Amino acid sequence: MKKNKISKNWIIKQKRDIYIKQSKIEGYRSRAVYKLKEINEKFKILKNGIHLVDLGAAPGSWTQYVYKNFKNSKILSIDLKEMEEIENVYQVKGDFTDELQQKKIINYFSGKIDVVTSDMAVNTTGNKNLDSIVTGELVLEAISFSNNILKRQGILVSKIFMGSSFNEIVRIAKKNFKEIHIYKPPASRKDSKESFIICKYLR
Repeated sequence: MKKNKISKNWIIKQKRDIYIKQSKIEGYRSRAVYKLKEINEKFKILKNGIHLVDLGAAPGSWTQYVYKNFKNSKILSIDLKEMEEIENVYQVKGDFTDELQQKKIINYFSGKIDVVTSDMAVNTTGNKNLDSIVTGELVLEAISFSNNILKRQGILVSKIFMGSSFNEIVRIAKKNFKEIHIYKPPASRKDSKESFIICKYLR
């Protein structure tokens, strides 16, 4: 009975969600697109002609947003899941932490890039602290990867969960980047522990 009530509440919430409605109208694959849009409006991370890697890209709304709105962009998206094709985007199915996949990414751009984005998170277990720790490991992997592929003026945008590892991740980010911001876009659900860490300019 309780499970049915939760399912019903979830369906009602989905129907009321203005971001879900808007994403369908605008042809985006998920409401998550508006998180990137709001981050970009505040921090100006995207531009025409950008070279960008989208980590954990499926179902692809962040990649769609960059391709649709920024001309002459060179984009690579990577995810463990199969993803429906997006025009003029190089899509890789694999684990970005794998050395062979990282070589594939670097070879595709044949040089340093402007931006790394990541909306990655682990499948939640219900244990919020555990979820934040495991997702935090993905953030640290994204920081390490960014060190290898970003230009000196490059930018990393990554999902981060509030939790016991949060302060340590921010400390490591500050060691690697000159400018750090933590931001929860309006499109993030109020009951979600997610925020985004925006890291600018490699040290």
